[in-house]
Amino acid sequence: MNLDAYLSRIDYRGSVAVDATTLDALHRAHLLAVPFENLDIHWGRPITLDDTRHYAKIVGERRGGFCYEQNALFAWALRKIGFRVALLSAAVRGESGWTRPAAHVLLRVDLEEPWIADVGFGDNFRAPKRLVDGLVQDEAPRAYRFDRSEPADEADGPMWTMSTRGFDGHWAPSYRFADVPRAIDHFAAMCAYQQTAPTSLFVQKRICSQATSTGRLSLSNDEWIVSGLQGSRDVMKVDDETWTRLLAEHFGIRRPNS
Repeated sequence: MNLDAYLSRIDYRGSVAVDATTLDALHRAHLLAVPFENLDIHWGRPITLDDTRHYAKIVGERRGGFCYEQNALFAWALRKIGFRVALLSAAVRGESGWTRPAAHVLLRVDLEEPWIADVGFGDNFRAPKRLVDGLVQDEAPRAYRFDRSEPADEADGPMWTMSTRGFDGHWAPSYRFADVPRAIDHFAAMCAYQQTAPTSLFVQKRICSQATSTGRLSLSNDEWIVSGLQGSRDVMKVDDETWTRLLAEHFGIRRPNS
């Protein structure tokens, strides 16, 4: 695994000093270069928790991935540079309530104070955020806030809920996590569940989505979605041929053996 190749993949030519400015720049560069996508699930290609495979897919094949792949690779790159990084386990707030724990992996990066980095949650914050109780951190027109609560079991460590202020100005929880470092094997069962369970959103929906300088481009099932930074959203239904063309034109991804 080659750090220079990863930095080239995300088109990053800046400083590799171990500081908040570099962390911010790397985080933004990754999001603008690597799509959030679950296409291997729909192409019958199992995803395993293996940094070498994540590197080969995202760097070598110029693909994307979902949280277990993207945040694991980003953690590897940060550690290679010299950052101190911990994997944290989160439950996600969905339409039917909270998911199981370990449904999402995010990163705590320790500098003079702890920061949260997350390049694997789709349309989320673009810059890493300080892990400070109750602090509102703007990315206008949206904002983000981490609220600390004490766990029922002290062994679980402090619990945090990350809430997002949407385009409509309302706050809603996005995910919650214990501030306890986890080994990657902690996520193995949920990684398998996300790929195989009929109730998994990743099984129900094929998605490829990437941040751009002006918003976001997304293919979601049979929809092509162009979103703006201020909340605009244009949706167009597409057939399978158009879907395949857009996937290649805008994300550089082609179906296997095509």
